[in-house]
Amino acid sequence: MNVAEIQSELRQDKLDGWLFFDHHQRDALAYRVLGFAPARHVTRRWYYLIPAEGEPAGLVHNVESGMLDALPGAKARYSSWQEQIAGLRNLLSGRRRIAMQYSPQCAIPYVSMVDAGTVELVRDMGVEVISSADLIQRFEARWNEQSLESHLEAGRRVDKVRREAFEMIGARVHAGQPLSEYEVKQFVRSEFQRAGLFTSDGPIVGVNANASNPHYEPTAEMTAQVRPGDFVLIDMWAKLDQPHSVYYDITWTGVCGEATPEMRNIFGIVHEARDRAIERVKKATAASVELRGFEVDDAARGYIREKGFDQYFVHRTGHSIGEDVHGSGANMDNLETHDERKIIPWTCFSIEPGIYLPAFGVRSEVNVFVGEKEARVTGEIQWELISI
Repeated sequence: MNVAEIQSELRQDKLDGWLFFDHHQRDALAYRVLGFAPARHVTRRWYYLIPAEGEPAGLVHNVESGMLDALPGAKARYSSWQEQIAGLRNLLSGRRRIAMQYSPQCAIPYVSMVDAGTVELVRDMGVEVISSADLIQRFEARWNEQSLESHLEAGRRVDKVRREAFEMIGARVHAGQPLSEYEVKQFVRSEFQRAGLFTSDGPIVGVNANASNPHYEPTAEMTAQVRPGDFVLIDMWAKLDQPHSVYYDITWTGVCGEATPEMRNIFGIVHEARDRAIERVKKATAASVELRGFEVDDAARGYIREKGFDQYFVHRTGHSIGEDVHGSGANMDNLETHDERKIIPWTCFSIEPGIYLPAFGVRSEVNVFVGEKEARVTGEIQWELISI
């Protein structure tokens, strides 16, 4: 944790401080931003304030008085609830606007970690609570060179597994051998392990109507067979099996045989929507023009709406990517939320528009990394349906 850097950002945002709070390790963001891990289970409430000026300070329970010892600044103690309220009031004395892991109306659920009662408690002390969403992005979602390199290497390995998965499907189907979605999933998981990749779940392997369920995932008990003429969608995500690696997340589609005109048409619309969103990010980054997450969603969704398929595009255009596959930075979203967070350098996110018809669904997903003056797609791009 760099206190001086945080304080500089607080002053820039005209905030008097950033108040961190946790109980039972509910707020993983707090520990990551502050850069410490609790030595034991957190059974009592703690508070830690980084002011815009001056030394940080904390408030801890006597039962767990050493909880914040790894962090700089004095720590006051409390035992009773009355002492807790008095201690918090003293910690916030003279502050008028502070940031907390709170999001108005839970618009950004990734940062909405502080319970409503604690927000009420702080407000009752005459302090205005501001969402820490932008601060979290600056101190949690930004990558470094090591993060970028881990992402690029994961991308090379994942793209190789993706090619092999479609080749395996083609070989089995053309040979007339039975093949299920679940077997394809297990093949991908096995190849990930062989390649030194880690993922907590997935991949999504959907055939025909199952490809129209954006979060469908086959199981041994629930799986469809892959046959000639079938439409196949594979969404896979993984990172290097090493500490502090970040994810690479893609979706590709293909047809076991000849694609129908409708399949080609829908794929063409989706990939054009994807490309318009990518171009929007590239142009804004090159020109140093402020761009927000909802505007990228508008670029993709607007084209799909223009083509008459907006009712079949049922999710946001993209999500932040980090050490978790769904990171805590700006999402490309003006559907599920109105994400007004700025897209800032050294962050990465997916762009993955989709059209989900009753018979099949198309999604085309790439990852976009934003640098200081240039934005780029970090892996291979699908330009046409795969002929499996």
